[in-house]
Order: sequence, then structure tokens, then C-alpha cells
Amino acid sequence: MEEVGTSILSDWPCHLGEGCTYDAATDTAWWFDIIERQLFRADLASGAVTSHALPLMASVLAFIDDQRQFLATENGLYVRDIADGRLTLHMPLEADNAATRSNDGRVHPCGALWIGTMGRNAEKGAGAIYRFYRGELLRLYGDISIPNAICFSPDGATAYFTDSSEGVLYRVAVDPANAVPIGDPETLYDNSGGIGGLDGAVVDAEGLIWNARWGGSCIDVYTPEGDRVRTIRIPAKQPSCPVFVGRNFASLLVTTAWEGMDEHARAADPHHGQTFVLDVGARGRPEPRIRLGST
Repeated sequence: MEEVGTSILSDWPCHLGEGCTYDAATDTAWWFDIIERQLFRADLASGAVTSHALPLMASVLAFIDDQRQFLATENGLYVRDIADGRLTLHMPLEADNAATRSNDGRVHPCGALWIGTMGRNAEKGAGAIYRFYRGELLRLYGDISIPNAICFSPDGATAYFTDSSEGVLYRVAVDPANAVPIGDPETLYDNSGGIGGLDGAVVDAEGLIWNARWGGSCIDVYTPEGDRVRTIRIPAKQPSCPVFVGRNFASLLVTTAWEGMDEHARAADPHHGQTFVLDVGARGRPEPRIRLGST
């Protein structure tokens, strides 16, 4: 397993750290503690980290513009005012099903959001994956237990995702103009017999897929052809989501979690739930902004 320069961005032990993203305009990173209903903001220049309490569980954040963010939550898609934190419901998301919540998601280069839902107790087949674009919410895949690893190739022609309960990373051709699948998903990498589970992922400027391996204390890097070319150690057992950060997108931020770990397991994993920045010797891409309307 490869060792790289690693620093602790936040030593707050997230119960379920997830949904990290980066805003290059302000040099700030954002992530959630889903279970504890917290949104974290880190100023990367100063290292200052602040937290914002949320009234509900949220898991994905995208930027609309310099004043507004878009949040996927347990019951809907919300617009968040950055200045005062005010939330405004934009569209329900499985609001009639109290047994599910949002989970992994990421914005496609065209400005569409893919977002997954899952059972609050990871019930088998309780979730789905949706595409939101210009006011339309389209259900893409059902019978999903734990949607994760949603990310896209730089040209927007390929989407990647997994159901963590299966341990298979899928790829599917999509229309670059609207992020709608135009083929059937096919297996890119099968980790069903490996240590740990596939979790969140992000794609770098070269098209490599950086995937957090929950329970494996590492980030794996895959080619678009499905070859695993790097495995980088994370100093916590349950890494959950990566994103490239920094003015040159040269560093990798990784969230972790202690969900499901008893007191003994947490003691054996002293960095559980902390958030890290790694010097990985790669170059990422800016996260696209979401498109709500026709412009």
C-alpha cells in the first residue's frame, strides 16, 4: 500500500463524514456528517474549519452560483443561501418514504446532478439513483441498496457508480449533453471478494477514478478500462468520499466515518471520522456547478 504525505484538515470525529466538494472561487472545502446533521466548511488557506447545524440529514452539496448552494437531503432537494444558511425546498425527493434518505451524488459536466437514495438502515433494494437537471427529476435505476461512487469522465460520456452492497464498480455510457444513460451498465471492476467496500469516488483530469474503500483504510485508483493502478493508505479504517482540492486541484481531501464501530473498534482506530488532505501527485478537476433552469 502506497504512503503519501497526509495531514489532518479536521480532527472532528464525524459519525458519517460524506459528500465532500470544493469551491475553487473561495478556496473552501465542504462536507457533511450525515447522521449528526452537520455541514462543515474549511478555509484551505487558513485551515479554519467551521460547522453549521442542519435541520435534517443531508449528503450532497453542489454550487449554483457564488451566493447559493444545492443540497440533497433525506426528503428533498434544497437551495441553501450561503450567507445565512437559509434552506428553501426546491423539489421533494422520496419525501413520501420515511424509510429512505439521500446518499452519494455528484454533478455531471453538463450541470446535471446524479443522486442516490438508500434505506436508513441500508435495507436491501430500498434505494434508487436519480438524475436532476433543469427542474426535472428522472429515476434512472431502482433496487439499489447503498448507492455510491457516482462520478463522471471528463468528457461527460461515461458515468460510474456502485451499489456498495454488491462490491461492483459499474460504468455506463451517457449523453454528454444531459447525463441520461444511453446504454446498459457494465462491470468495470469487481471487488466483491476483496477487503472493504466501494464507497465515494471522483475522477481526475486524466480520467482516473479515485475510489474510497470503506473498511480498507485506503483510496484505490482505477483506469477507465478497469485496471487498479494505485492503492493509497488512509489513516482511518472507513474512508468514505474523496474530492480534489486546492488552487491547482493537486491535493485529495478524504472524509471518513465511525458509523457501525463500537467503543473498542474506535479505540483501535484513533483517527476515526477525521478529514484528511493527501499529497497524491495527481491533478483533479473543478466540480461543475449545477443547472437549475434553462440558463
